[in-house]
Amino acid sequence: MYNKYINLYNKFILLTTNKDLYVLKRKKDNFSDRISIFLIHFALFLVIFKNEENKKKLQVIYDFLFKQIELSIREIGYGDQSINKKMKDYVNLFHNILSKLHFWNNSSNLTKKKLLSFFLSDFTNISYLVQYFDQYVLNLSKNSLKSYLKSVNKS
Repeated sequence: MYNKYINLYNKFILLTTNKDLYVLKRKKDNFSDRISIFLIHFALFLVIFKNEENKKKLQVIYDFLFKQIELSIREIGYGDQSINKKMKDYVNLFHNILSKLHFWNNSSNLTKKKLLSFFLSDFTNISYLVQYFDQYVLNLSKNSLKSYLKSVNKS
């Protein structure tokens, strides 16, 4: 299934596992925090590249990434029944994140802090996360989706 997007998935995993993000936690790192950070990266990616021209490709990417998340959950050892519930929870969480971050570029730093605090309540330095995600958005916005996917495929 569209394995040409596996490098994009791996890029999101690499961003999600950035150790600098997790030194800001009160408690030990867990899968729930990582999936939230993954979904925030992906939501901002969609916000930046969403337009009519990219609509079909972004839908394929969305389907592919959520299939990969499901496979990752299976690897952790969840059973079939709990996987369906977890995936429903993650899809709902993602759409909640996406709706809240839709206006990221037009939001104040205070609003961004509140949004990230809502989804990442166990993190202590939300200001750092706002700066991190602002930089991430800036990097995304400097490229087109096509050029971004090409650069991902080279790595």
